[in-house]
Amino acid sequence: MVLRRPLTFSEKIVYGHLDNAAGQDIVRGTSYLRLRPDRVACQDATAQMALLQFMSANIPEVCAPTTVHCDHLIEAQVGGPKDLKRAIEINHEVYNFLSSASAKYNIGFWRPGSGIIHQIILENYAFPGGLMIGTDSHTPNAGGLGMVAIGVGGADAVDVMADLPWELKCPNVIGVKLTGSLSGWTAPKGLYKVAGILTVKGGTGAIIEYFGPGVESLSCTGMATVCNMGAEIGATTSLFPFNKRMSEFLRATKRGEIAAFSESFAHNLRADEGAEYDQIIEINLSELEPHLNGPFTPDLATPISKFKDAVVENNWPTELKVGLIGSCTNSSYEDMSRAASIAKQAHDHGIKVKSMFTITPGSEQIRATISRDGQEKVLTDVGGIVLANACGPCIGQWDRKDVKKGEKNSIVTSYNRNFTGRNDANPATHAFVTSPDIVTAMVFAGDLRFNPLTDTLTGADGKPFKFTGPTGDELPPRGYDPGEDTYQYPPKDRVTIQVAVDPKSNRLQLLQPFSKWNGKDIEQVPILIKVKGKCTTDHISAAGPWLKFRGHLDNISNNMLIGALNSENNEVNKVKNLYTGQYDAVPNVARDYKSKGTPWVVIGDENYGEGSSREHAALEVRHLNGCAVIVKSFARIHETNLKKQGLLPLTFANPSDYDKIDPTDKVSIIGLTSFAPGKPLTIKLHKKSGETVDIPVNHTFNENQIDWFKAGSALNKMAEMAEEKFQ
Repeated sequence: MVLRRPLTFSEKIVYGHLDNAAGQDIVRGTSYLRLRPDRVACQDATAQMALLQFMSANIPEVCAPTTVHCDHLIEAQVGGPKDLKRAIEINHEVYNFLSSASAKYNIGFWRPGSGIIHQIILENYAFPGGLMIGTDSHTPNAGGLGMVAIGVGGADAVDVMADLPWELKCPNVIGVKLTGSLSGWTAPKGLYKVAGILTVKGGTGAIIEYFGPGVESLSCTGMATVCNMGAEIGATTSLFPFNKRMSEFLRATKRGEIAAFSESFAHNLRADEGAEYDQIIEINLSELEPHLNGPFTPDLATPISKFKDAVVENNWPTELKVGLIGSCTNSSYEDMSRAASIAKQAHDHGIKVKSMFTITPGSEQIRATISRDGQEKVLTDVGGIVLANACGPCIGQWDRKDVKKGEKNSIVTSYNRNFTGRNDANPATHAFVTSPDIVTAMVFAGDLRFNPLTDTLTGADGKPFKFTGPTGDELPPRGYDPGEDTYQYPPKDRVTIQVAVDPKSNRLQLLQPFSKWNGKDIEQVPILIKVKGKCTTDHISAAGPWLKFRGHLDNISNNMLIGALNSENNEVNKVKNLYTGQYDAVPNVARDYKSKGTPWVVIGDENYGEGSSREHAALEVRHLNGCAVIVKSFARIHETNLKKQGLLPLTFANPSDYDKIDPTDKVSIIGLTSFAPGKPLTIKLHKKSGETVDIPVNHTFNENQIDWFKAGSALNKMAEMAEEKFQ
């Protein structure tokens, strides 16, 4: 017994997976925990770099159950089958690499068309009380099945795959007490209200744990939606206690033994009586109304009763160009059934959609089941287009043709993120996030000001009608149709399998180790860019068309920080080269500095690196010779990713010191020769005038992470350990 106090549910899971519980210091928000996750999941965009890193460590096979899911590289263009065929042709080289590497290293491989990683995990692998990490920020989706599932960078996944303990700062626990019950138009997505309460960084360093009688009114997939959205407030993960709805979902997905075992341990799959939370938020589901979040940020939450006024007051484009439902967030059988119930009402009144309307099934199983049960036909009969079982427009994989880049327009989605340019690379697109029910209703009006709870539409007979609330089965009454078999089992004989990477490829590139620390302080290096305002991983390493280079570090580095706003001139992708005095693209200036052997730093604002778990946002900075990123505050995953690559993520002790820095300053980082946990460093600014200014900066490195820095990267350190272990 170490703590001798009641535990929250998340604490039971996290502390139950400690590598050495007896010798572990456990203090919320302070201690670094060394954990042993049950499994690892990777999507195809991040799996490329994760597997390339794993290969570099010279380990014969993964040491924890691991799966790879092909969901990110399929671009939405005309419709599911044709888009999938096109993606397989375009990405043939990458899919072959992932397939052969998975076979070689004993990894389960889900082929293109299988579905979105998080839906596949929920349907096949998630279980109550488990601990999983995944190389995607929406891995917390599995919290809908009572699992602590955490999004990480690829280097973290490699740790677990290589049988090393995985480090996590001991999370705080925010409790959300739910009372009342959901009904009518209010869907689980309405709990996105939490984002409006906590903001995009309010959950940083914490697990969001839901409890209370209101939990019983949410379906298992509805709980997964709520957990999925926790990524938008920076939470480590989100979690629901085990209940009857989870049992029903487990049995429906042919995991009855897990359901029975969980039921026998149900008393332990919830928080103890008297467990203490660092903060408690109370939400009455009976009083909750649908919300729309956005534009441009997920924490601007507006209840639908006030949304029409907000549209007018903010001069948002009123015409609704496109409505999109599905993605990993809202693509369950229940989601599709409820959306179809609304579409059927419109069809019965003889009207079709006025906006473009797309539907993304979350998995092949969902697609096959809604095709068999008729929901797909209802949605397409009114003008909907069914896209491939993949991420598609949710992550920017959308070949959008209806508006030109720079043209102001509005879209409404049931996705999770709405950062500038996220879905279609158009910075003028106003993207709003809401439930599939609201999206579906709004596409029949084609107007952002339409409130389906109160407003009417005109049927083909010229008479007004109002939608009634959506209905739909939580689980398919006839069971799930598995559809096409898209899973590749690891072969028994893996010795002869070759993982080929063509040296001439522009999609894949074997990794070279980063150089070790030279043992000295960093002296008078230039600032590549002083970033102003929000800087997500989309700004640092854009997705969309760049996804095809995720396995080629040098090529993808050409997108480094091209979306970040330069404080000097309020422009993107335009910074001054301090050697030439000329302005150029950010990657070009970085490459010039690198060619001269000059390290450089980035200066950033609040919550730097929020958004996707994209480790390329750290890898590219390291590859182009960055040495430190100095900001007001970091998003959790990005800070860890920077450490993993041998970079120095530092925060101003006084956030206002950000204003003391001029983009033309040279920067020294003092104190590295005595680098130690909890010991601040000093930034010395060398002004053009000759003046120097000292600024204190903090870090969160522990001893193990300092070893990564000294070795040049966590992978370098791992390779050293593997050489000792496997030789």
